[in-house]
Amino acid sequence: MNGEPLRILLVEDNADHAELVKRNLADSQVANRLFHVEDGEAALDFLYQRGAFADPAQFPRPHLMLLDLRLPRVDGLEVLKEVKSSPALLSLPVVVLTTSEAERDVARAYAYHANSYLTKPVDFGQFAALLKDLGFYWLAWNRRPW
Repeated sequence: MNGEPLRILLVEDNADHAELVKRNLADSQVANRLFHVEDGEAALDFLYQRGAFADPAQFPRPHLMLLDLRLPRVDGLEVLKEVKSSPALLSLPVVVLTTSEAERDVARAYAYHANSYLTKPVDFGQFAALLKDLGFYWLAWNRRPW
């Protein structure tokens, strides 16, 4: 992945929360390309490159997914469960990014193999450190604007 633009799929139905994440990622120059969908069904369509997201040149698979739990159509935990049970998507790092601090939600997310669990609002310095821990080391040397 060295030198390759970092692609992040943000799955967030709250427009204000999505805008905050987008602005912070842009300010931190963390992502080179951010894709945003507003529900779990669209997230799965994006990841499986089907329907409106069928063109892999326009909608390439992301390197990382930021996933809210409370989503319309398909719940975030169901999206996570599907992703981590799919051989094609199993290696995709998934960071749950949600307002829920409930122990049950945290436990279920990790039971479904989330790579990390962050509660909003997020400290983006901490988020950048998390990306490094997840293996996106090249960010420290290869920051590019969107």
